[in-house]
Amino acid sequence: MAKPRGTDGSLIDSLPWTLTAIGFALSAHLPYLPVWITAAFLACAGWRIVIERRRAAVPSVWVRAALALICFLGVLATYDTISGVGPGSALLAIMAALKLLETRQRRDQFVLLFIALFLVMAALLREQYLWSLPYLLVAVLLVMTAWIRMSAERAEPLGRSLATGGRMLAYALPLAVAMWIFFPRISSPFWSVPIDTSSAVTGLSDRMSPGDISSLSQSDALAFRVKFDGEAPPPPERYWRGLVLHDFNGRTWAGGGPIGNRPATEQIEFEGDPVRYRITLEPTNQQWVFALELPFEWTLPRTRMGFRQQLYNIYPIDQRIAYEVLSYPAYRNQASVDVRSRAWYTDLPGRTNPLTRALASEMRARAGSDQDFIRDVLARFNREDYYYTLRPPALGNNPVDRFLFDTRRGFCEHYASAFAVMMRAAGIPARIVLGYQGGEFNPLSGQYVIRQSDAHAWTEVWLEGQGWHRVDPTAAVAPERVELGIAGAIVDGVGAAWGLSAPSQVLHRLVLGWDALNARWNEWVLGYGADTQDTFMRWLGMDNPNWRNLFLTMLAIVFGLVILIGAALTFRLRPPDKDRAAVLYRRFVRKTGLTPATGETPNAFAVRVSAAYDRAEKPVRALTNAYLDTRYGPPDRSALKRLETALAEIPRFAPLRARELLHKSGEAP
Repeated sequence: MAKPRGTDGSLIDSLPWTLTAIGFALSAHLPYLPVWITAAFLACAGWRIVIERRRAAVPSVWVRAALALICFLGVLATYDTISGVGPGSALLAIMAALKLLETRQRRDQFVLLFIALFLVMAALLREQYLWSLPYLLVAVLLVMTAWIRMSAERAEPLGRSLATGGRMLAYALPLAVAMWIFFPRISSPFWSVPIDTSSAVTGLSDRMSPGDISSLSQSDALAFRVKFDGEAPPPPERYWRGLVLHDFNGRTWAGGGPIGNRPATEQIEFEGDPVRYRITLEPTNQQWVFALELPFEWTLPRTRMGFRQQLYNIYPIDQRIAYEVLSYPAYRNQASVDVRSRAWYTDLPGRTNPLTRALASEMRARAGSDQDFIRDVLARFNREDYYYTLRPPALGNNPVDRFLFDTRRGFCEHYASAFAVMMRAAGIPARIVLGYQGGEFNPLSGQYVIRQSDAHAWTEVWLEGQGWHRVDPTAAVAPERVELGIAGAIVDGVGAAWGLSAPSQVLHRLVLGWDALNARWNEWVLGYGADTQDTFMRWLGMDNPNWRNLFLTMLAIVFGLVILIGAALTFRLRPPDKDRAAVLYRRFVRKTGLTPATGETPNAFAVRVSAAYDRAEKPVRALTNAYLDTRYGPPDRSALKRLETALAEIPRFAPLRARELLHKSGEAP
């Protein structure tokens, strides 16, 4: 006998809540899911509502199997795999959508709500933003409310279901907080848990063409945060070194992979006072590790310095990381340049940018030395009509020639590239350094915020007897960019020349406040690792916070919280207080020595008591009237008082029959 495939409409009230809970759980995944998966979920949800309203049959098992196979192949074709956060979330979404098409009973909706909880937890594997906590709380509250609505009567108000779900969540929160604080932590912060890296990450790449950084510099995305131990260096010294580019094909600069070279790092002479600071770097999917020029010590594991003095990690940075660095803003890079290296750093592709080559040869011939030539080139940028703009015109072929002689408008990469080409044309080794410059201080968090808009390119030239020397040609054209940074230069009025307007001060303060909240969230919640936990436990007075002590402490606190929550529930669910009128009436019944019959009314019982007692009719009638007024009359405190008085006036009479027997025997008083 075939199973019935029709529905009886019993889920029409709870189905919208189930769909709401699943939809909210899925909302955090929408930016990462392909459009067709979202469309499939909406289609299945609408189809299921129509089925329930029309009491129609759900699709057959063959139809559902075919849809499941098609969707599985679609996920596989979209992601090229079925493992990972992205494909796993997509499969969960498809599972929830197709499960809707076979729900006939409430237990099927329970399975859907379990899938919703898995979707909520999977969202935390992508990123743990500040909004993750309210999203988690609201999502769990909706799932619990949907669960309650499936068991509630149709007449139960929505507010009551929400309140019940809220109370259940409130009972669980203290336990969750206690386990979060005292559970023995892993050695790395929560942000080090593997996250989804399938989406693109905005940031610097290992190639630079005209317009790359100018486009990036219009992004407000966070690059990293910095907290200095003490006073920060002035803006002209805040160059955050990333990677070095040396290969030029006439238009694009590129750099080779990171190669460690310890002898090269040992040729650096550090001078002056060091600066210690802590960097929280956002994911980049690149190996480059940013630090203030020039780093001397760093705490990030598996990180080395390449032979071009750039820090790199042996693995791509696919998660937020925090590390401490000791840098010397004053240094002398005495790394030598051999014949092979000189060929790298002076190479120019043939027949490209001929006007620039001719200009460099002419200026070098007039200059007395390499240093004089460098000063002359910078003076040309400063004195002639060159402009710094975020929206440079297109350059086409021979971009350096067109920039120097035609457009004369560009961003930092235009000036750095033109300067490096002129240096190489004059036989001076030169290379491009990509990184960030400046940063904005947030007084609310005490940290410097470096955004993608602070991306910068500058040049290094090698001079005999001096080694590699930093030269920033942008400072010759727009010194405000180096002194104040992008944000400061815009507010200072330079932004008008760039086609930008000064931001609202109120909005700017809101942005800083939001950034400070995110910084605290990263530091106190996501950064709550083993070291932070040990420090916090010692602050609480635990001298030896090893894993055993932490685990036992957690068990004790959780056990105590369970007892407190149990006591609160017991007190809340205790039987209602006994009715005072009922208590007094039961005392009256005990005085009579009689037992009311089942269904016997107080008036009928009063008649029977009056017949069984001598001279009892008047006080019994007064007590019964007071009791009826108390229980069934309008609220009146005097009625309860009359009941208490009437009870006190009723003596313990012996039944009439017993008194007659005593009288006949001569024992009556």
